[in-house]
Amino acid sequence: MTRRFDEVSVGDPVPELRRVVTAEDVTAYADVGDDRNALHLDDAVARERGFDGVIAHGMFTMGHLATCVVEWAGDAAAITAISAQFRAPVSMGQEIVAGGRVRALDAVALTATLELWVTSERQGSVEWPIKRGQATVRLSSPAVAGGVDRARGSR
Repeated sequence: MTRRFDEVSVGDPVPELRRVVTAEDVTAYADVGDDRNALHLDDAVARERGFDGVIAHGMFTMGHLATCVVEWAGDAAAITAISAQFRAPVSMGQEIVAGGRVRALDAVALTATLELWVTSERQGSVEWPIKRGQATVRLSSPAVAGGVDRARGSR
């Protein structure tokens, strides 16, 4: 069930979703997405290019962020747009944490604009694999109390 408009306020958090990235996850993603770039599958190649070892696909991290939004929205079909800026690589064994907050609400369109991000800790400091993400989510109509739709002020 899609989240209702009257259940959401500007500033509300999008609950965090955590995941430790494994080599099996990345290999499966490479197979399904047919993206077998050596950066994602071969430690030696990744090290030659300056990484600590293989790194997750950026879209793997984006998929984790999208899952976070779907869990908040209640229905994947409610997401009408999603975007992000990729900022840092994600290594195997790293925990990624997706989250966000409600930045704006549109009572006419019944949508929420979410500010989104993915963070991770590496060697004691926080990194932002995804920063300045955004999603637009269509919300369901508010509950009708006494025959009045509180968002639209009509019966």
